[in-house]
Amino acid sequence: MYKYLSSQKNERVLSKQVLRSGTSVGANVNESRNAQSTSDFISKLSIALKEADETTYWLKCLYGGEYITEAQYSSMNNDIQEIVRILVKIIKTTKERHCL
Repeated sequence: MYKYLSSQKNERVLSKQVLRSGTSVGANVNESRNAQSTSDFISKLSIALKEADETTYWLKCLYGGEYITEAQYSSMNNDIQEIVRILVKIIKTTKERHCL
């Protein structure tokens, strides 16, 4: 998406933000796999959740600015909302199992 927006729409600011926050979700989830404790695991996933929420914001900005179509927005927003639901469930379940 970043390549498309920067080359086809000449938009670099918002697309760079969504690139950063979107890739940060994956980086933090990946980092959580090597957490040193349950609290560290939850912390990493909580950061991923915040980044997913931020990605939602940047997608709304791109759609509101008419850089992406409604179909593109809907598809990407559905994906990020599913990621948010998964992260919330993992965090909640982990806290319940470990009485945190």
